[in-house]
Amino acid sequence: MPVIFEEVKLDCGYRVDLLVENKLIVELKSVESLSEIHLAQTLTYLRLGNFKLALLINFNEILLKNGIRRVVNNL
Repeated sequence: MPVIFEEVKLDCGYRVDLLVENKLIVELKSVESLSEIHLAQTLTYLRLGNFKLALLINFNEILLKNGIRRVVNNL
């Protein structure tokens, strides 16, 4: 995902794990527990790309459904 600031496109960018249909960001993690920094990272991707919905998925859970968090931007 390119970073554009005040109509200037910067060479450095962010790497989104998955972008589905240019609408949904899927951010994948495998950590003991999701923290606020993971949420902040996902929200940053949503704001920079002007997307509305993301899924933050932690694969380090016994039940996968316990590791899925839905993140929304300005809904």
